[in-house]
Amino acid sequence: MSYPISGKSLRRTNAQRASFYFGFVFLLIGVLGFVPGITGNYEALYFSGHTSEAVLLGVFQVSILHNVVHLLFGFLGLLMARTHSAARTYLIGGGIIYLLLFIFGLVVPHDSTGNFVPVNTADNWLHLILGVVMVGLGLLFGTRSATTGRTSPA
Repeated sequence: MSYPISGKSLRRTNAQRASFYFGFVFLLIGVLGFVPGITGNYEALYFSGHTSEAVLLGVFQVSILHNVVHLLFGFLGLLMARTHSAARTYLIGGGIIYLLLFIFGLVVPHDSTGNFVPVNTADNWLHLILGVVMVGLGLLFGTRSATTGRTSPA
């Protein structure tokens, strides 16, 4: 993406693009978590806890809290995509958070009151994949030299 401003071009780094795309997807998932039909057992969507039996796409256990966290994480990704360093922080920090959620899902029994998010086995695997990919991209896109977009004529 290139945004011309008075003959100059602002370029987005790969980290900024990744942050934007992750943010967009998290926003979409957060919204879909509130859509009956896309979220099964919608009538069992509770604020939090393992008793929320709603499942996004028929697989991922969700609650209102879980959906709100996705929405906030999405807005944060879009906001932090504005600068390279913030985008890297989002990718690496967010990836670490997802890796911690993966560990949380392994340690806390899914049918216990400690599972307040809530998470199930499918969530655990997704959190592991997201964590590894986000941290990996944050590290891979560490330098500002990797930009995308075309330069505008001088």
